[in-house]
Amino acid sequence: MTYDAFRGFADTLHPMAPADQIVQGGHWRISVLTDSLIRLEWSADGEFEDRPTQTVLNRALGREIHARITRLDGGVRIDTPALRLEYDGKPFSKEGLSVIVKGVPGSQFNTWHYGDEPKGNLKGTAKTLDEADGAIPLGDGVLSRDGWAVLDDTDDNVIAERAQVNGVDNPFGTWPTARVRDADRRDLYFFGYGLRFTEAVEDFHRLTGPTPLIPRFALGNWWSRFYRYGQREYLDLMDRFAAEGIPFTVSVIDMDWHITDPDPKYGSGWTGYSWNTDLFPDRRGFLRELHGRGLHVTLNEHPRDGIRAFEDEYPQVARDMRIDPASGDPVEFDPSSPRFMDAYLTMMERLSRDGVDFWWVDWQQGGVTRQRGLDPLWMLNHSRYLDSGRDGHWPLTFSRYAGPGSHRYPIGFSGDTVMTWESLDFQPRFTATASNIGYGWWSHDIGGHMLGYRDDELEARWYQYGVFSPINRLHSSSSPFSGKEPWNFPEPVRSAMVRSLRLRQALIPYLYTMNHRAARDGRPLVEPMYWQHPQQDAAYWYPNEYRFGTELVAAPITRRNDPESRRGRADLWLPQGEWFDFFDGRRYTAGSGGRRLSVWRTIDATPVFAKAGAIIPMQEVGDGPALNTIANPRHMQVLAFPGDGTFTLIEDDGVWAHVRDGRCARTVISQQWDRRGMRLIVEPASGEAGCVPRLRDWTFTIRGVAPLKDPGKDVHASIGGVGHACVTGYDDHALSLSITAHDVPVDQTMELSVEGACVADSPFVEDCRRILLDAQMPNVGKDLAFDAIRRGGAGALASLHALDVQTGGAPSIVTSHVPQPVISALAEVLLRDAGSVD
Repeated sequence: MTYDAFRGFADTLHPMAPADQIVQGGHWRISVLTDSLIRLEWSADGEFEDRPTQTVLNRALGREIHARITRLDGGVRIDTPALRLEYDGKPFSKEGLSVIVKGVPGSQFNTWHYGDEPKGNLKGTAKTLDEADGAIPLGDGVLSRDGWAVLDDTDDNVIAERAQVNGVDNPFGTWPTARVRDADRRDLYFFGYGLRFTEAVEDFHRLTGPTPLIPRFALGNWWSRFYRYGQREYLDLMDRFAAEGIPFTVSVIDMDWHITDPDPKYGSGWTGYSWNTDLFPDRRGFLRELHGRGLHVTLNEHPRDGIRAFEDEYPQVARDMRIDPASGDPVEFDPSSPRFMDAYLTMMERLSRDGVDFWWVDWQQGGVTRQRGLDPLWMLNHSRYLDSGRDGHWPLTFSRYAGPGSHRYPIGFSGDTVMTWESLDFQPRFTATASNIGYGWWSHDIGGHMLGYRDDELEARWYQYGVFSPINRLHSSSSPFSGKEPWNFPEPVRSAMVRSLRLRQALIPYLYTMNHRAARDGRPLVEPMYWQHPQQDAAYWYPNEYRFGTELVAAPITRRNDPESRRGRADLWLPQGEWFDFFDGRRYTAGSGGRRLSVWRTIDATPVFAKAGAIIPMQEVGDGPALNTIANPRHMQVLAFPGDGTFTLIEDDGVWAHVRDGRCARTVISQQWDRRGMRLIVEPASGEAGCVPRLRDWTFTIRGVAPLKDPGKDVHASIGGVGHACVTGYDDHALSLSITAHDVPVDQTMELSVEGACVADSPFVEDCRRILLDAQMPNVGKDLAFDAIRRGGAGALASLHALDVQTGGAPSIVTSHVPQPVISALAEVLLRDAGSVD
């Protein structure tokens, strides 16, 4: 019998807008859901829809409304602080229905007339990147530089209570139901938020439902490959990863787990539900061994062809469908049938008992079912997500995007991309704009899936992007030349890959806190820069740059290294303030209006910046059995960057019922700076403190600071007001002071004070020397350039361009040319603290 979550889902909805927020005539109805969000309905028969739909679940959003409503000759004028609507009461038309959005400086298109196509829409996402080799068209989001966007909900099925569907008992209680179709019926949601982007997305989540929390294990590294592994071969591979110190938390078994070569009379081998015992002779033991290695398992499923007579599960499913198993008649895939969906979901639950943690629903066969308007992918996502929560399991799916509202069914599989620089270059932008339609948990084929070409540098850069993307899932085709194992690549690429995977594992505490933020506040992990800076033109100019949680800004390198500087370049914009390189602590300053710049990184680094005062909680990446752990860390490692700041670390016990009820531990970490130095405070864990270790070791790495004169005297630690021993160290290259305190009780306050702590001066001479050392250019030019830099600092930049002259002797041998990319890399270093200089 089907899991009760279906009825529970319906119980959480609030589809009726409050009566005092509705105005209507004989054939029209307008609901003021917020001061900026208006529902517009037209119905020739005068009937209106109050049930939830596939996209819209809630119309009582709990916002205070400030609307002045004036009746006008059968129509209406609605005036709120955000917009003014004029409507003539007739069938919707360009002439009779318009909305002016207030407070949109600089836009000449802030007035919407019914039927207008969006001009300044900032876009949303797309259903798939299958076979994409670079950019593809994107659908619209709910944000626009013109201040308005329209969500058309006219054709969505409604979610209705139904005892029967097509004469068959419905065990689900509710069921998607086709609406009455009428050419004159319209159901639109007008988002008139101006440039208040974060508010618009937050209200979009109120309207369509929140993004659920995803389990902690999903935030580590995923290993996936479309490859015909055998049981022992796969376990040996996982052991090789562990021996190499490469952590993974999710094991993806592609379609070869099941029989893929059935008798042709049954059809293709893409759909399958019977383990291939030749490859996996002991499936339960296999899954048990993966779990013992700290891995959570998902299996690939293509459900298109239903359940056929060769399947192990066929007799039971056939009986559930009232088919005689002896007939051999296939059980067709029919998501419009409650009987089939009940039998199908119950079958999947039986298969899960072997040790499958969640399923990869790989639907890619179109959008048609026997029920008008019911998208099979939406139905799969909706039903599989709800049903995956049986027996207290944390609900989770891994599937494709099925339109607005799909954020309710994480995680998203973006499809099989081509292995090219063009594909990599599109993914950061694709991921960031998806947040404009509330879709925050995209999982890409990191490294690319198929075709393309071998480029070692491309793979390293793709790994680096994966660290700073929502889900880091390596994936590739079955080609013997496309494996993503780091040992398949030469140095320094191999080491760069391993460092990336270890960094992703270390970031899990930060990522998990951002996971809670996404579910609570409707703020995805990745968001475009213009969300927080909507009136800064430059915030729109660099689509591959984005915020990564509350503390970081990332701008992955997505093109080849320049051959002369031996570095990759990313162009970006930093908002006003102080920023620090995440990896080496170098300080960058941006004046009023922010700062545009080009940054250059060797193959072992990627441009990520921490705001002043940033606090990033991390975990120690252990060895052996602890390598893949997702447990709340005994040893916390915290990166802190100079400036005042506060971060609330959120942890839980991983039990879905507890987490769903908000039973979490919260630890507030703060830092305060003044001219005397700095102070770090870790407050006692509050809430469900029992889910974290009773004693913790804390290592604070304060990056971007100068070395202390006498660490033994300048650093002080106390626990509950009592002095406590600590260990200090300093990393000259990363400009980082480390302080470790052992065995700190989580129910007491820890304070660390560092007298004389201050931001480090820019080591520009050494950094320029390294750039010139790597540069592929004339040696005379290196000597002259370095001498000018040592004497003049940033003032040397002008003279570097003038070095492009002959210096005597044979002109083909003795020249002093400094290539432009090298000058640009030197300029980044010399102008880091130059404020608003572009």
